[in-house]
Amino acid sequence: MARFNRKGVTKIYWIPAIAAPTLIPTGAEIDAGTDYTGQINAIDGFSLENTPIETPDMESTFVSKIGGDDSAADSSLTFYEDSSLDDIETDLAKGTSGFVGIFSKGLTTGNKGMDIYPATVVSNSKAYTTDNEAAKITVQFTITDRPLFNGTVPTLT
Repeated sequence: MARFNRKGVTKIYWIPAIAAPTLIPTGAEIDAGTDYTGQINAIDGFSLENTPIETPDMESTFVSKIGGDDSAADSSLTFYEDSSLDDIETDLAKGTSGFVGIFSKGLTTGNKGMDIYPATVVSNSKAYTTDNEAAKITVQFTITDRPLFNGTVPTLT
């Protein structure tokens, strides 16, 4: 087993449409998406959380738990803002629905590690600061259905 650094390997795409109810995109659907990897400054969320249910009983003073409802963590991507292009402001405008594809082991046919999040943009906000740093835009997403985890990257076109 070889360890690796996600930076330089992981790819993050916005995919406008995936037809399959399994959330496994075709190569053409991925190609129709936008590779935002090089514009991303920070990632938050994009994980599944569980709310365990306590199950106390009279036989023990220990309170056991069972798995409860799953929900997606609050998720956002922070991008570097371009001084002339406004792709992020238009492609990821508030109300836009699609899929965030995170290819943790790269975008190579046959690789595992393809996570697909059905998502809707709920906020697209510029960050204003007087600090000495590059301009940024934070896009907040709601995850609208159970994500696909650890899928296999399909044959790309």
